[in-house]
Amino acid sequence: MSRLAHSALHRVRPGMAALTAVTAVMAVGVSGQPATADDAPAVPRAAGAPSGISTLTKQLTTPWGISFLRGHKAALVTERDTADVWKVALDGAKKKVGTVPEAVWSEETQDKGGLLGVAVSPTWNGTTDQDVFFMETTREDNRVVKMRFDGNKLSGYDPILTGITRDSQHNGGKIAFGPDGYLYVTTGDAQKRQLAQDKKSLNGKILRITKSGAAAPGNPFGTRVYSYGHRNPQGLAWDRAGHLWSTEIGAEKWDELNLVKPGRNYGWPTCEGTCNAAGTTNPKMVWDPDEGGVPAQVAVVDNVLYATTLSGRRLWRMPIDSTGEDVGPATAYYNGAYGRLRALAKVPGADQLWVGTSDRGNDKDLLLKVTIK
Repeated sequence: MSRLAHSALHRVRPGMAALTAVTAVMAVGVSGQPATADDAPAVPRAAGAPSGISTLTKQLTTPWGISFLRGHKAALVTERDTADVWKVALDGAKKKVGTVPEAVWSEETQDKGGLLGVAVSPTWNGTTDQDVFFMETTREDNRVVKMRFDGNKLSGYDPILTGITRDSQHNGGKIAFGPDGYLYVTTGDAQKRQLAQDKKSLNGKILRITKSGAAAPGNPFGTRVYSYGHRNPQGLAWDRAGHLWSTEIGAEKWDELNLVKPGRNYGWPTCEGTCNAAGTTNPKMVWDPDEGGVPAQVAVVDNVLYATTLSGRRLWRMPIDSTGEDVGPATAYYNGAYGRLRALAKVPGADQLWVGTSDRGNDKDLLLKVTIK
């Protein structure tokens, strides 16, 4: 697949041309000529687009994860570098509620280690269920830990899944509860490529586990592994049909948007982007890392996918098409306006996104509120 001079992102359709996008999308054929009507995407069954953006709160240091508290009109927000956790209200008021023990970050980790994802128990109420989960990089490993949160402060520290190989890069880090009530965990290959294809390894995978860290019932291999062949996935989101989508940071050629299904092999390291290797599943979209790419996290509003990007420094909008198995034309927003964008979450009960800037310096990062109309 050739790169066009201004192409930042490509929509992949098996056996067909790609769609390319900068801030608007133009259909092209394999040779770069206009595509035929047969190449047109299915009519999207989704609506809405960003209509406004404002600063929700300031003085954060590299916010990495956002997870909303059930019924409390607030979210827990993690800081990668400090291991601090903030409770941020819908009006932007914030309060530090604790620090996650053992999380280690330094400049040598090249911004990939430290305190990463957070996931509040879907039945959290602050009393009978106080469970919140974090993924962190320690000196020994990457791990998922459980703590308690009563609405005011964090306490306890219970590692439920340890021994995920860590490195200075490719640690994954996103955790989220799915519609099935189980915890999904993204792990990177820790710069040991062979681990992504080793189904006995926890690395280079999307894992599906219980609240105790055990393999969830119904997993395809009877282990914690849900899908494999991943390089460095950092985004997880479910659409209204219950399909799981993930953003993944590639190497030199392509970053990916994947529709994740149980037991599937997403190709790394044999494949980066699309390929014809037997037994592998191709992405639905790929980004050129140098042109609008390096996707961080993903969220869904009104059946439209939104993805933050790091070096791309923009927010991508990708409507899920009428088949539910593909995405339509993509559009970019806020190109370069706020710097690197990473943390991303939909606000429950509202057509809004919270977006975190990244790597602006100590106490210089923001949480932004994006309104979708």
